[in-house]
Amino acid sequence: MLHWLYQLTALLNRLFGADVTALMARFGVHPAHPAHPINNRLTLQLIVAAGLILFFIYVRLRLSVEHPGKSQHLAEMVFEYVEGQAVDIMQHGYEPYLSYATVIGVFILLCNLMGLLPGIETPTASPVVPLGLAILTFIYYNMHGLWKQGPISYFKHFLGPVWWMTPLMLPMEIVSHLARVLSLTVRLYANMFASDLLTLVFFSLFPIGLPIVFLGLHFAVAVIQSYVFMLLTLIYLTQAVSHDEAEL
Repeated sequence: MLHWLYQLTALLNRLFGADVTALMARFGVHPAHPAHPINNRLTLQLIVAAGLILFFIYVRLRLSVEHPGKSQHLAEMVFEYVEGQAVDIMQHGYEPYLSYATVIGVFILLCNLMGLLPGIETPTASPVVPLGLAILTFIYYNMHGLWKQGPISYFKHFLGPVWWMTPLMLPMEIVSHLARVLSLTVRLYANMFASDLLTLVFFSLFPIGLPIVFLGLHFAVAVIQSYVFMLLTLIYLTQAVSHDEAEL
């Protein structure tokens, strides 16, 4: 059943394996299998990313006010839900960040749900995948914080409310921001890994009947963890781009 996945991974390695290995070497990273740096988890992520791109292109080409299709209804439902969360958290000025929050949430959800397919390991159950998403989110909200407030105003948030607290507040704020990467990574990875492991154990013990309950549990965990990641992204963005009330 998984033959297609192995074949696709092998094809990607033949086409891009050498380039990926060379790129990783430039950053001082050496894959365990230099001839096959692309694994099944990366292939699944590429499938999800390509599927999302094609879906968004399809929806964009078929946009209609008078006769919206099912795909448009689905896209609008997801977007409006994320927008509602953004309104509750950011209140105003949330529009530029909706695209990222929506894509990161949907991407994680689809990767999480991959674990429901027979024999497929959830991509986010590997620590590398949540780490990459966490680092991307860390760069994104800090970049927008710098752009929105300016470097001086943004870094003033790291120094504390009064100058004499700077020696204490600066290291605490730096550690706090770096801990967000660890928090996002461990929360997503640990929950999906545990869900995968639990499902696998019960499938091996009870091949019929009971494992269906744990597939439902996996689905619930997948939805919750994608929601939490998206929600924390919006919270971090709010803290990064909002001006200190005391300065207004």
